[in-house]
Amino acid sequence: MTLNTDTTPIRLGMVGGGSGAFIGGVHRMAARLDGRYTLVAGALSSTPEKARESGLALGLAPDRTYDDFRRMAQREARLKDGIEAVAIVTPNHMHLPAATEFLKRGIHVICDKPLTGTLAEARRMRAAVERGNALFVLTHNYSAYPLIRQARQMIAEGALGRLRVVQVEYAQDWLTDSVEKAGSKQAEWRTDPERAGLGGALGDIGTHAFHLASYVSGLAIERLAADLQSFGDGRALDDNAHVLLQYEGGARGMLWCSQVAPGHENGLRLRLFGDKGGLDWQQEQPNVLRYTRHGEATRLITRNGAGSDAASATASRVPAGHPEGYIEAFANIYSDAAALIRAAQGKGEKPDAVLPGIEDGVEGVAFVDACVRSARSNGAFVALRR
Repeated sequence: MTLNTDTTPIRLGMVGGGSGAFIGGVHRMAARLDGRYTLVAGALSSTPEKARESGLALGLAPDRTYDDFRRMAQREARLKDGIEAVAIVTPNHMHLPAATEFLKRGIHVICDKPLTGTLAEARRMRAAVERGNALFVLTHNYSAYPLIRQARQMIAEGALGRLRVVQVEYAQDWLTDSVEKAGSKQAEWRTDPERAGLGGALGDIGTHAFHLASYVSGLAIERLAADLQSFGDGRALDDNAHVLLQYEGGARGMLWCSQVAPGHENGLRLRLFGDKGGLDWQQEQPNVLRYTRHGEATRLITRNGAGSDAASATASRVPAGHPEGYIEAFANIYSDAAALIRAAQGKGEKPDAVLPGIEDGVEGVAFVDACVRSARSNGAFVALRR
């Protein structure tokens, strides 16, 4: 969490995230947690009636509740008290058209991941960001856990020595049955190539795992080889993936993501090994980081407790022993984004935290694209096309 000299709440809009949308509620809770935003406008659904009902339920003024994001962008940009930033929380295929409408009007964008559904769209999004002067933040929220930020700092300072092995996995079980055929809204669009894009589990959770490994290790990917499966009956997109990673400098990695792994609810785990030691972190136990120096006993580093450092403390809100987790990490992204926005307005200092941005987004979609190309070539190693 980052404090700023100007703590006036930022006027926030939202595209998507109407009633029944899981991630929209998460974004709103994260934006509210530190009091850095006030939601004042929204195009919460492409269905006019649902958009109005959702806006009413959230207490938005009727004239700030829109049934079209284009009209919202046009009008809000003209208002004296129009939105300063917008959260894009739609299915993947709408990220590009929605974000570009606000970017070209100088409205800062906070976008859910993955960046887009295809690499061509990701490149167009990057061009839109580069053309304008608005900030772009991608909500890879796992990078904002306190002990993940500490792990990143430890590796940068050489605690593990030269990195050799990176192992990351993200396992869920919610698509073990074909729930998309039983009316699950979340499953329907995530298994639909028209709305999700090239990747199924790869785009939904594989991009999280890939970003986390890169963010913490500081390593750049060179090549990868992927084996993809669609175990669900008639499922068009992958629901399980095994990916071998080759990093610049010689380190090797392996990424497994699956949404058909019974017994796993949200099993994101990262392990890194160097010639001097290793680190192990699990999202379902986020307040503990296991650190082992080679030849010594394993140490448990706790958030704001024994072994923690400034990178952990500045991302925390409560004393040691009081668990923080998913919503708080999401809120760190939003609060740091608020500090960035105020700094861009000349009203405060830029935060120290490194937030995921447009290049991280392009890299994530390039990862999905490379995995699909590799799988189509019988698992051959391929380079990323950024």
